[in-house]
Amino acid sequence: MTEHRTIDVNGSAIFYREAGHPSAATLLLLHGFPSSSAQYERLMQRVAGRHHVIAPDYPGFGQSPPLIGTSTFDRLADVIDAFTAVKGLGRFSLYMFDFGAAVGFRIATLHPERVQGLVLQNGNAYEVGLGPGMQALQPYWNDRAGNEPAIRGLLTLQATRSQYVDGVGDPTKVNPDLWELDQRYLELPGRDQVMLDLLYDYQNNVALYPAWQEYLRTYTPPALLPWGRNDAFFPPEGARAYLDDLPDAALHLLDTGHFATATHSAEIAALISAFLESHVVAPAAV
Repeated sequence: MTEHRTIDVNGSAIFYREAGHPSAATLLLLHGFPSSSAQYERLMQRVAGRHHVIAPDYPGFGQSPPLIGTSTFDRLADVIDAFTAVKGLGRFSLYMFDFGAAVGFRIATLHPERVQGLVLQNGNAYEVGLGPGMQALQPYWNDRAGNEPAIRGLLTLQATRSQYVDGVGDPTKVNPDLWELDQRYLELPGRDQVMLDLLYDYQNNVALYPAWQEYLRTYTPPALLPWGRNDAFFPPEGARAYLDDLPDAALHLLDTGHFATATHSAEIAALISAFLESHVVAPAAV
């Protein structure tokens, strides 16, 4: 059964979901934009029978209140890194989706000895993997004030829904509660500024791509790539690019869009369980 708790992390109240026994191999699930740990509820239920799964809400997402001041990926990663310490997670695998790749790679490059494996689901680390949805941010990076009105369009209900249904063969198979919940959180006071800050800061992730690629080549972590192949934000070119640095990674292109867990949670859960059982041992607590 999934537990829902809030824990103090250096003064930040971080909400998280946790299931499975801590003595099992741990998978830290890092969510995307503009979602929260809620996106992993079904996946966690499927995986928790054999593994320990834990999914925090970043500050300014879901149930976690925003940080004071400007939100950046460096700051989010600092909080989630501290969260792993407060929770006593010694070694763990990372599930990195969308914004979760930017958070997770910062943690992995800081603590390579603690990361046992990577599950990369539409979580990018290559310029070739920046699809039309991400390239649309370039004008905002060049002129933040002048292009903010256009970027605010990404914070609407229509845009949130499209992230779930675009690229999905049958949109009726996607639970509308997912995008409705995301939008509810997105419309809380101050959340728009958090998202605008992070969408602007994403350009600094692109600048870090070479360092992340060097981490992969140097440490060669076991990697699983269950990837929604119809994603306009992070298309399959980005998934295939990982194979240049991690030739032993297992790539599975799924016939779905950006939020692959919304339609393929059973398939992804089965892949995760097989991956963890083959490549990862139970962690030692810190």
